[in-house]
Amino acid sequence: MGWIKAKYIVFFLGVGLHYSCSVIEKSSLHGFDNGYYKHTAGKGPVEKVYLDIDAEKVIVYPVTDKKIGQPKMTLPLQQADSLYAIPSRFRKASLDIDITSVFFKYRPATDELNTQLTAELNAALYAGWRHDYYRIEGKQDPLGKNQYKIVKRGFDVGILAGPGTTFIGPSTTTTSIIKEYNGMILEYGLAAFLETNFASFGLATGFDHLLNSDRAVWIYNKKPWVGFVIGIALN
Repeated sequence: MGWIKAKYIVFFLGVGLHYSCSVIEKSSLHGFDNGYYKHTAGKGPVEKVYLDIDAEKVIVYPVTDKKIGQPKMTLPLQQADSLYAIPSRFRKASLDIDITSVFFKYRPATDELNTQLTAELNAALYAGWRHDYYRIEGKQDPLGKNQYKIVKRGFDVGILAGPGTTFIGPSTTTTSIIKEYNGMILEYGLAAFLETNFASFGLATGFDHLLNSDRAVWIYNKKPWVGFVIGIALN
């Protein structure tokens, strides 16, 4: 049985490495980079623009009929002589594909068992539609120097599916199964994330499908759960 446990350890270590690489890639793909955005100035209309971004400034180009026009404005990103109030907001939408994990699952009470909060090993492929919002804030420090920073917010909604484990034993099978073991499952459901500058917090809901014949007596078969997901950007 030792070699079977070793296989599972190698599998989940590989999933963890894949997840870490995915977070790095995700941070790059969805950062405030050169590209097309929707721009709103104050309460004005929404317009399509192209942004040329470097460490010091953001140059805003209007886009008409898929053609990029002459620069419309330049917004500072580093120290400036005067404090510049910037009412501009930028947003973009993109497809998000990622490897994630449901850290905790809340399972409602059944006739056989009270409510449960479980933390079981799992990994899932996530696909969703992501919306990112950016604004540039400026403030003056105690020395009178004006500094600027990019504030990012966003949300992400999509579906997830992947393998995992769950406890199988007398308490979760109404004593139909005497031996205890970790059963393999296929989890699937819906997820929504709130994106910030430093982390991604998410909620998911779905179902687990036990991948053996004991699912006929498993008390959570076809029963929904609610889960919590959090992701930390590495850059």
